[in-house]
Amino acid sequence: MSAAAADDFLPRAAKEAAATALMVFVLGVLIVGARTFDDGGGHLAIEWRMQVVAMGAALAALGRVGILFWRRHDPGPGLAEKWRPAAAALDRRMGWLIWLGLGFALALPALPFADRYVVDTAIQVLIYVMLGWGLNVVVGLAGLLDLGYVAFYAVGAYSYALLAKTFGFSFWICLPLAGILAAFTGVLLGFPVLRLRGDYLAIVTLGFGEIIRIVLTNWVDLTGGPNGLSGIPRPSFFGFPFTANPPEGSTSFHELVGLDFNPMHRIVFLYFVILALALVTNYFTQRMRRLPLGRAWEALREDEIACTALGINPTNTKLSAFAIGAMFGGFAGAFFATRQGFISPESFSFFESALILAIVVLGGMGSQVGVVVAALVLVVLPEWFRAFAEYRMLVFGAGMVLIMVLRPHGLVADRAPTVRLHG
Repeated sequence: MSAAAADDFLPRAAKEAAATALMVFVLGVLIVGARTFDDGGGHLAIEWRMQVVAMGAALAALGRVGILFWRRHDPGPGLAEKWRPAAAALDRRMGWLIWLGLGFALALPALPFADRYVVDTAIQVLIYVMLGWGLNVVVGLAGLLDLGYVAFYAVGAYSYALLAKTFGFSFWICLPLAGILAAFTGVLLGFPVLRLRGDYLAIVTLGFGEIIRIVLTNWVDLTGGPNGLSGIPRPSFFGFPFTANPPEGSTSFHELVGLDFNPMHRIVFLYFVILALALVTNYFTQRMRRLPLGRAWEALREDEIACTALGINPTNTKLSAFAIGAMFGGFAGAFFATRQGFISPESFSFFESALILAIVVLGGMGSQVGVVVAALVLVVLPEWFRAFAEYRMLVFGAGMVLIMVLRPHGLVADRAPTVRLHG
């Protein structure tokens, strides 16, 4: 580095550090600088925590200076390029890692540390894995940006709840019906957006998701409005309930297998149900990718004009992607309803759509394994930092930024076409 460049470094570093500190300070004042609380007399008071904001701004400034010093002494390739060899080595061992992960998932409830909290967290991860694989059909394979995927999740949940409560259908009957109704909703969404793409498609799907949420909130007679639906029937083991005192004339699960009653039996059963649903979703998606319809999705993702010129009907291709992706969202919604026993419109906000989309994008659009890894990161990471209370979402956001810096194409990027031309 020349003397002139060295002399110019300190003023530039000070300028960028000051700008970074100012930006963090302004955002910090809005996010963590003030906290409202009840002063004990029924009045709302504000507590200012400017020292926390100042500390965050100082740390951000020091971090910016550190990055500039590192780039000054190591002007080689960026972080993403340096990470590439390690990522390639990991990709070569992906097959073994997949089987190892599957074996761990099957054995998880029997492991010594698998208490109710661990199994419940694993169920939550698998729900988002299933939702991510469903959205991956629309976003990762067909290339259609959908910001309203939570609408299909909600349709599946409310369909299951209403069918189970009104008609007394069992879980195994309501599950496919919820998926069919969600797929029909996906087709209804697909028709108005056939000619849209990119940002326009994202805006329309976002509006569709909000319409569904508002309808659920205001249609009080059917959905219970903001109070939601409670008393949703729990699933049984093919007619054998998980209760200590079953109805007269019926046998509970623990009596069937000759064990003492344990509430964990139902939790473990739910875990294996969602694991089976997720594996079926993965198998179905992988098989669809190798069929002509799956190849049409990938062609639509790469170039819609060329796709049309090759004789592929973009209308049918988009509708099929929306329908199949919505069907898996409906399955996940039905499971969510029976697991919780209570649903309300608050469970299906835009934040859920953003989180599911983040799982697909951070994992690598089109990658099934990437969705699993991203779901683990985005669901387990906030749980680990729950002790930090209001700061855990800041850690969550910092983790997302770090992932996109190290792996801009996703944790397990996989956009390779299913079919290649040889020779």
